[in-house]
Amino acid sequence: MKPLLRIAVQKKGRLAEGSLDLLERAGLGITPAPGALTCRARGLPVELLFVRDDDIAALVMRGVCDLGIAGENTLREEALQAPGSTPLQTVRALGFSRCTLKFAAPANGSVCSVQDLQDKRIATSYPAITAAFLEENGVTAQCVTLQGAVEIAPALGIADAICDLVSSGATLAANGLEAFATVMQSQAVLVRSPKPWDEAKEALLARLLRRMDGVIASRATKYIMLNAPKDAIDEITALLPGADAPTLMPLAGRNDQMAVHAVCRETIFWDTLEALEARGAHAILVLPIEKMMG
Repeated sequence: MKPLLRIAVQKKGRLAEGSLDLLERAGLGITPAPGALTCRARGLPVELLFVRDDDIAALVMRGVCDLGIAGENTLREEALQAPGSTPLQTVRALGFSRCTLKFAAPANGSVCSVQDLQDKRIATSYPAITAAFLEENGVTAQCVTLQGAVEIAPALGIADAICDLVSSGATLAANGLEAFATVMQSQAVLVRSPKPWDEAKEALLARLLRRMDGVIASRATKYIMLNAPKDAIDEITALLPGADAPTLMPLAGRNDQMAVHAVCRETIFWDTLEALEARGAHAILVLPIEKMMG
């Protein structure tokens, strides 16, 4: 019997979009039918199970699914609510759905630090994480658990402060709130079941991870091409971020110029391009890389 990997993914939302994009770019070939709970991939023997994000950890822990893609924040909250349970193994940090769990309170109010939370009410969708953080900092406060609309709790008089996920901070500002402390950073991660696998399934996972690694590596990696004076090559190649060994080629009919091609494994900012241009580089092209291996 051929091995099959069953992966639990969020059925809708930002995490779901990032998960499907990653798996699609990894060559799985995913076309879920509208409203379907499962989908069989075409490129690899993989089946997706579309579920609520807070069900992913339980399904993976019980072995119903071999793998799951979930946010670190959700996994930590569930782990704290089930002390003594075997933690799921994180196989890969996936680099998308990044956010920060922060405390926030009305701007210009009396709550400006963690210590100011003493004996206050805190609205949150993550009561276990919040309580653990407060205990670590020697603060006693009441957690008011809400599953949504956390930002409006202070305005409604439900809480004095909140502990919620923040991406850009725009929602906090729109509700007159100001963040003052970070509880944890979070991103999407791939976790696996603690149940033992046979060699065939382990080999299939290794194949999937190799593809995922290629997609993840290509996100921040760019291919840069430029022409530059021969006497400035050393300066120019030193400016290329994360480039191992650029390819240098003479330009046809130009003995004083070289073409430089490089794979840059770090972000290329405008400042870098301006510095390259100032040293004589021209015809600079920065291209995205769709897939990368090795």
